[in-house]
Amino acid sequence: MSIASKARRMATAAVMAGGIAVAGLAMPAGPAAAEEEIRIGMVNLSLCCAYFVGMDAAVKAEAAHYSNVEILSTDAGGDVAKLTADVEDLLNQQVDAIIVSGGWIEAAPAATDAITQAGVPLVMVDRLLKLADYTSWVGPDNRAIGEGIGRYIVERLDGKGRVAVIRGGPADNSIGSNRTEGMTSKLEGTGVEAVIAPGWAGWSADGGFKQMEDLLAKEEKLDAVFCENDSMCLGAQKAIADAGRAGEIFITSVDGEKGALAAIMKEGGNYGATGLNSSDQIGRAGFHRTMAILAGAVPEKDTVLPSPIITEENVVKFYDEKSTF
Repeated sequence: MSIASKARRMATAAVMAGGIAVAGLAMPAGPAAAEEEIRIGMVNLSLCCAYFVGMDAAVKAEAAHYSNVEILSTDAGGDVAKLTADVEDLLNQQVDAIIVSGGWIEAAPAATDAITQAGVPLVMVDRLLKLADYTSWVGPDNRAIGEGIGRYIVERLDGKGRVAVIRGGPADNSIGSNRTEGMTSKLEGTGVEAVIAPGWAGWSADGGFKQMEDLLAKEEKLDAVFCENDSMCLGAQKAIADAGRAGEIFITSVDGEKGALAAIMKEGGNYGATGLNSSDQIGRAGFHRTMAILAGAVPEKDTVLPSPIITEENVVKFYDEKSTF
């Protein structure tokens, strides 16, 4: 049965999903009344990290509200060729729609072209891949998140001081560069100086530890740290503590990972702030956006989700000890 035919036969109860998706919200929807089975491919560049695992889990959790929806999840292990093969396999299985979590790559033209040529709706979550003829995208404004953190740093340092910057890499990763450029744009003309770590931390706690360790050996005066994600800053925090400098350096980052939120909540700790980029929220919103499209809705092409800055003043609103991420 064609995608259009399936969409027409979905009961009007499924419009609830459409309303949620168009608003860009991730909220549980009631069971779909349609009798037809719906199969959605969840294509992951990688499930290497809690962030991406959390997004995949969120899609599956929302699908569980529907007795007739099946999620076919793949993991390309960071290999673009494998991602393309995963897409082709899902198309051969005649999935009704595909959600793509593109991780750190900028484009995957062979994969996205295959989806377009098959006439299957393509919903991208988090990463907006270049050169893709996609149906809809749901994700964060990474530059705006960086700007929010930059304002926090400037205010906390009262317009003077030095902030170390730890980047994830590689050089063409626009998510990381947008976050850093947003942050540093708010330092301009304030008297706060950015000290850029020369290497790449690879988005991991171990990488953040190593980059911070090297910076501490070279820089006698640092007042703050900005990392392009929480994991790197959790590693940096350990390096700072090991060097006995936790009392003089505070930490900022992006994502809203559970470990970072717990560190912000810790009384007397030096983890100051993170910008929310919830993989759980994005995954749930992406699923509902997909269901809306299959129900016949015409959603926004692009939906930017809210990304508030989380500090000790509001962290209790966001912390969930049961969170996957």
